[in-house]
Amino acid sequence: MDLNGFMIASIAVAVVAFAFAAWLFDWVKKQPSKNERIEEVSKYIREGAAAFLNHEYRVLAKFAGVAAILILLFLPSPIWSGNPINNIIMALAYLGGNVFSAFAGKIGIKVATIANGKTAEAAQRGIRPSFLAGFRGGAVMGMTVVGTALLGVAVVFWITGDTTALLGFSFGASSLALFAKAGGGIFTKTADIAADLTGKVELGIPEDDPRNPAVIADNVGDNVGDVAGMGADLFDSNVASMSAALVMGVALDNLSGGTMNAAMVFCYGAIGLLASIIGVACARMGKNGNPTNALNSSTYITTAIYAVLTAGATALFNFEWRIWGASAVGLLVGVIIGIVTDYFTDDRRSPVHKTAKASEKGPALTILSGVSYGFISVIPALVGIGISALVSYKLCEPLGEGYALYGISMAAVGMLSIVGMIISNDAYGPIVDNARGLAEMGDLGDEVLEITDSLDSAGNTVKAVTKGFAVGAAGLTVIAMLGAFISEVNAAIAERGLDIPKIVGFDIMNPNVFFGMLVGAAIPAVFSAMLILGVDRNAQRMVEEIHRQFDTIPGLKEGKKGVVPEYDKCITIATGGAIRELIPAGLMAIVATLVVGFIGGVESVGGFLTGNIVAGLLLALFMSNAGGLWDNSKKYVESGHNGGKGSEAHKAAVIGDTVGDPFKDTAGPSINTQITVVSLVASLMSSLFLTIHLI
Repeated sequence: MDLNGFMIASIAVAVVAFAFAAWLFDWVKKQPSKNERIEEVSKYIREGAAAFLNHEYRVLAKFAGVAAILILLFLPSPIWSGNPINNIIMALAYLGGNVFSAFAGKIGIKVATIANGKTAEAAQRGIRPSFLAGFRGGAVMGMTVVGTALLGVAVVFWITGDTTALLGFSFGASSLALFAKAGGGIFTKTADIAADLTGKVELGIPEDDPRNPAVIADNVGDNVGDVAGMGADLFDSNVASMSAALVMGVALDNLSGGTMNAAMVFCYGAIGLLASIIGVACARMGKNGNPTNALNSSTYITTAIYAVLTAGATALFNFEWRIWGASAVGLLVGVIIGIVTDYFTDDRRSPVHKTAKASEKGPALTILSGVSYGFISVIPALVGIGISALVSYKLCEPLGEGYALYGISMAAVGMLSIVGMIISNDAYGPIVDNARGLAEMGDLGDEVLEITDSLDSAGNTVKAVTKGFAVGAAGLTVIAMLGAFISEVNAAIAERGLDIPKIVGFDIMNPNVFFGMLVGAAIPAVFSAMLILGVDRNAQRMVEEIHRQFDTIPGLKEGKKGVVPEYDKCITIATGGAIRELIPAGLMAIVATLVVGFIGGVESVGGFLTGNIVAGLLLALFMSNAGGLWDNSKKYVESGHNGGKGSEAHKAAVIGDTVGDPFKDTAGPSINTQITVVSLVASLMSSLFLTIHLI
């Protein structure tokens, strides 16, 4: 089979994924729903999520339009000095990345806001049907995101045959993902923090008490942050990993006169999606089973299917076994990072128990425990990413020049091969979280609440694991992107006939490189601070609004029948604040990359990317894991341990969870996309940085 055959096969598998997603969507919609109160609240959530997403996309469309004009004028080279067709292709590819990513997020939100009510009512029939409704709702997002990513990459490369256009498509996906994740994260944590501080801490009322004006905004936030936002994040990582691998694979194929390396990328990508389809279709849970085990076993089954099928394809099509080994190493490390994350965030493990115990002595010790375990959790994940990069590099190095970095890129493709299952698990989390709130507001009884609590606990655990997986995948992807940057620079040197040596690496003793490294290491910290401050400012505004409603609406605080809070006011505050806060942080990262490049050239940018990757991965892992630890410590106390609900330990644990909220759901996961965005900006601007710089 030639390269065109593999691209056609990839498109066919993507179409199968869309058909499967449509069947899952139809199955979820057909599940019975009769509770009028649940339908009423579900409608609020659907309308709130749709309103936010539409508002956000309108703002981002303006940004994308301006960026597309700049790309048209300057990339891959100034339009007045090169071939205008290349600039037009690049601009269209960039817009295509935006549109594909937005489409996947829109579909995910649509099904998630239907599946939450279906999951709540299915719990009246038992945990098994409720689990299936939540999981299949999440799987629609998984199939749509990965199918769209594979289809987009295959179509862009098939039409253009140009890897630089692929980087433009990837940049479109990344820029939308950066703002979607940041905006969704600010929205969801604004509402979550405000609801917790006014409800649990001040009034001692339950988490999803309908008296709280922020409760609907909180449920909306779960969807725009953890469904649309995380979907855009992993869409971006999947596209970026395939694009980086294709950039290096095509460069190697051009030297050898074949197409084998590019074909492997499409073959392995298609098999990964096919394995996820099989894994989702086989997902089941016993009548009295454990939902966490059901989710994890589906992931392991998908992993095994992928490993077997890619080995078979390698033998059938005579691919290079060393490259298959690199892909398998990436996949294995991804699973290990997930297991490590599970240890530090699962409420059945020692770190959560010890943090809950520390909460008995007050919030200061809660914070210190969470911070400490969060930092410790970074070590195995970073070492795992490093080992994966090292092993795949050494494994493929004997194949010839350029294959070592290509091996790292294929390890990233391998780690992201089961991303369809990962997104399905991740989107399951906010669906069952909403279902728990709807069950309480619909007064479905204690037995239903126990079932939805069990599903929600599994969702929190698996969500923490998927965040760790996403950070690990982003780590390998951006290392591959660094290789793609080197390839783009060397290609520009050859095209322009410049009398300078090709780049093989970056010497940190070179002051240009070291300057870039220091600036790059600072960017994730500043980026995180800007997002967290955005959550802080927005949450303060919402707390004031909640106080106003409790003080001015007669009978609201007491819960008198017929008295309903003004939910829309809190949704409006969360939406306006998120849109206002999301742009500056993303622009700061992009502008910093351009400034460093035009000051120090490609050497400074190489250092900048290296510093950004190392500092970014450390902060992302720390914040995601510490936040998940605090969240599950709070839930562990609420389940009756260390004093239970209403105790001093509970109040301290709620404060820890409040601190951890913007860590794990806003700044932490957004850093993944920030690293990818600056890597793509560097690759796209490489020829300009090569020829225009001050030093």
